[in-house]
Amino acid sequence: MKQLLVLAVTLILPAAVVAAGPDYPIVPVPFTAVQLAPGFWQPRLETNRTVTVPFALQKCQDTGRIDNFAVAGKLQAGTFKGLRYDDSDVYKTIEAAAYTLAQHPDPALAARLDGIIAKIAAAQEPDGYLYTMRTILGAAVPANAGAERWSNLRDSHELYNVGHMYEAAVAHHQATGRRTLLDVALRNADFLLTTFGEGKRIAVPGHQEIELGLVKLYRTTGRRAYLDLARFFLDMRGRADRRPLYVYDWLPSPYNRYYAQDFAPVTAQTEAVGHAVRAGYMYAGMTDLTALTGDAAYRRAVDTLWRNVVGRKMYLTGGVGASESGEDFGENFDLPNATAYNETCAAIAQIFWHHRLFLLTGDGRYLDVLERILYNGFLSGVSLSGDRFFYPNPLASDGRTAFNEGGATRVPWFQCACCPPNIARLMASLPGYVYAQTGRTVYVNQFVNGTARLSVDGVALRLTQQSDYPWQGDIRIRVEPDAAATFTLRVRVPGWARHEAIPGGLYRFLDRRLDAVTLVVNGRPVPVKPERGFAVIARHWQPGDTVTLHLPLPVRTVGARDDVAANRGRIAFQRGPIVFCAEGVDNANRVLDLAIPLRDESRTDFDYTFRSDLLGGVGLLTGTARRRGAEQRERITLVPYYAWSHRGAGEMTVWFPAEVPVRPPRPLAE
Repeated sequence: MKQLLVLAVTLILPAAVVAAGPDYPIVPVPFTAVQLAPGFWQPRLETNRTVTVPFALQKCQDTGRIDNFAVAGKLQAGTFKGLRYDDSDVYKTIEAAAYTLAQHPDPALAARLDGIIAKIAAAQEPDGYLYTMRTILGAAVPANAGAERWSNLRDSHELYNVGHMYEAAVAHHQATGRRTLLDVALRNADFLLTTFGEGKRIAVPGHQEIELGLVKLYRTTGRRAYLDLARFFLDMRGRADRRPLYVYDWLPSPYNRYYAQDFAPVTAQTEAVGHAVRAGYMYAGMTDLTALTGDAAYRRAVDTLWRNVVGRKMYLTGGVGASESGEDFGENFDLPNATAYNETCAAIAQIFWHHRLFLLTGDGRYLDVLERILYNGFLSGVSLSGDRFFYPNPLASDGRTAFNEGGATRVPWFQCACCPPNIARLMASLPGYVYAQTGRTVYVNQFVNGTARLSVDGVALRLTQQSDYPWQGDIRIRVEPDAAATFTLRVRVPGWARHEAIPGGLYRFLDRRLDAVTLVVNGRPVPVKPERGFAVIARHWQPGDTVTLHLPLPVRTVGARDDVAANRGRIAFQRGPIVFCAEGVDNANRVLDLAIPLRDESRTDFDYTFRSDLLGGVGLLTGTARRRGAEQRERITLVPYYAWSHRGAGEMTVWFPAEVPVRPPRPLAE
């Protein structure tokens, strides 16, 4: 069981050992045990495998990122190219490629990775240190790298880079059985053990991430020192009594103290502030420490921070990070649309965090938020073709103002290219988010066509999902144990199907329409009484039993709390987990002057249709709107937010001013 636990939590192939002690009570069914079938996600994962991963590898080659390792290792002549954190892009791309290898053996890809890893190994210095900029440039490194090792951890990304290397090394080892990159990672981590800690250097990374990598090394090797170092880096954050705290002089006060979440101990932080990606990785690491140590203070902090993020700082699309300045969360309820930053990497970090929160608690509300991010704030970051990307993800655009590497549409790559390989590694491991289990309980967390193979109480079990989700709401699950077996199946009933737009009430459905969710087992209706967001089916299962969940999918109007000034008096549209937007290309090239007439305070008339010939097959909403200053209404078309900007730059908006009919005055009493 412990071996399975390692497998599941790391989302890769079986690892060797894990140290005894507390851990996540729920474990995911690993992505290698889930085979996708045609539907919404399978083509996207195939595009990721055949386009995005090779594209990212080639970009890493063309931009000098891979050559930096060869130059550092004296395998070729040259100088350092790029930015101090570019090593991390190579590592993330290796991780993504390893995940694809685990599902689709490819000797050519495996050999290509071997060649890159040989360059990485050559670049490692004899004591284990690995940072190509310093090895190549020596004393000529820029100030933000620090004149000496570790002398500017606030800005250098020395620890951030190798954190991604640890994750890549574990993924590669599990996918191929080879230790070439894992040995490099362990040599570096062992060097860090001699460098940082009590009685040694008291310091923390400016950009959190290494904590996640150290936990994966711990799970792979069972060596407790790696977990202890991850905790040390978290525990020393905000400890003004132990070390100078990081202040970023290029930001105005007080944000200069918040940027790297170093203003207070992590267990004393109550509001999500600063750089949204750094925070998301840190919160995920804190959740790992909560599970692996049972620390109650970490648990309280994680819960408090989650309530703040979801209840005050998350966009309708699941994006976080309102401000471009500092790539920052911003103030509570400060959620502008046109200037929303919503870095794709921040959405990915939130997915990592929310998945961990579910594994810790078994509460479906975390999966509801994860689903919102997955279909909207994350998926918008990559084009249908797999080779064009968004770094920020605003909720409105005039089609002219540049927000994405100098333009107003997706681009092939970035100078700071953290997002494309991050997208690739998450997409490749996505099937690992569909199912989970604990003891005799199996969770169906997401609705994705395909077959999963697992074991319950020693009995092999196959689960097969069939649906046209998210376009249609009928999900059929075939349950096939090798022999009759008693266990509990928990099938998520999404919050949007229970009239909850998002936990905490930052957004709410304005229409009061709530059709019934129904559940049928072997043709017989079963009452739906959700427990923590799940329909619970406990029975003695026979091979061939079927479960059918029906989720009604009306078009819903959404409003925000009045505290969100940007959306006061405005509405948005959602159907199932999909948030919709209007693009100029479908609406006379103008959408920012559109208002939506309501039949009453909550209802509007929008219809849903599916177009198989548009945007890879996509659901559309059509209804009526009125332009500012116009008398007549006109038809408008909405597309899923994730699909915008595939037909050229142009206007786009998610939120619309609402025209509420004026109620006639009541007659005066006589």
